Amino acid sequence: MLTERENYMETTVTSNILPERKPKWLRVKLPTGKKYTELRSLVDKYKLNTICTSGSCPNMGECWGEGTATFMILGNVCTRSCGFCGVKTGRPETVDWDEPEKVARSIKIMQIKHAVLTSVDRDDLKDMGSIMWAETVKAVRRMNPEITLETLIPDFQGIERHIDRIVEVAPEVVSHNIETVRRLTREVRIQAKYDRSMGVLKYLKQQGQRRTKSGIMLGLGEAREEVIETLHDLRENEVDVVTIGQYLQPTKKHLPVKRFINPDEFEEYKEIGLDLGFRHVESSALVRSSYKAQKHIN
Repeated sequence: MLTERENYMETTVTSNILPERKPKWLRVKLPTGKKYTELRSLVDKYKLNTICTSGSCPNMGECWGEGTATFMILGNVCTRSCGFCGVKTGRPETVDWDEPEKVARSIKIMQIKHAVLTSVDRDDLKDMGSIMWAETVKAVRRMNPEITLETLIPDFQGIERHIDRIVEVAPEVVSHNIETVRRLTREVRIQAKYDRSMGVLKYLKQQGQRRTKSGIMLGLGEAREEVIETLHDLRENEVDVVTIGQYLQPTKKHLPVKRFINPDEFEEYKEIGLDLGFRHVESSALVRSSYKAQKHIN
């Protein structure tokens, strides 16, 4: 998950940063539009669980208007304690084996055209949650045969037999977020490893020949050269799509924002990424992992 997941709480534009310190390009208009209103009504009526609403994603109105939404599986308690992520850390609840059908039904009710699935890390499970992942993809496809899917997966500790379960169900896009540069990985992601994540991305491409994707947060203290190095590493590991956005501090207990990145810098990174050969580069302050996700399947 933001993770290695859809940055659940990290997606929110609300933080402990004082309003006067927040630059104007981080101000977000309230979501509007007929499609958004309809979907919001369905979510409230049926108590559907989307990361879009629970994470207060700044792009919710735009994505919903295009028929895209993100769902998190395997509970809301993570076994890891990443320094940037607002998801609770601790002992997760028992796996709900009815969840695949629940997610599939939610997607059908909302008439979603492209769904992004993500999850917490479940290092407490022998299969790291990979069986639930595969069952959820299968259920979504059974109930929504016209759907396209992106799976934003954890690293499964780099264990190939678990990753193979994702390869076998063949989502249109498989995503795993690198989150930050090599130097900051131990502080930002703690239990994760930079090279292991790169290895997961390369394995996904080599085994499944699916479109692969990763995301980076900026503003944690990384240098320009380190960001460019990370983009190079992602391309060398055959990643097709990259998202680059601004890190925002979920609570005072999380890592502070070291710097707000100027829009011109985001544009520069986009141009560098395209020059490196990425098929798509989404790069701006409010970009999150699932931003414009439906376009990344083409």
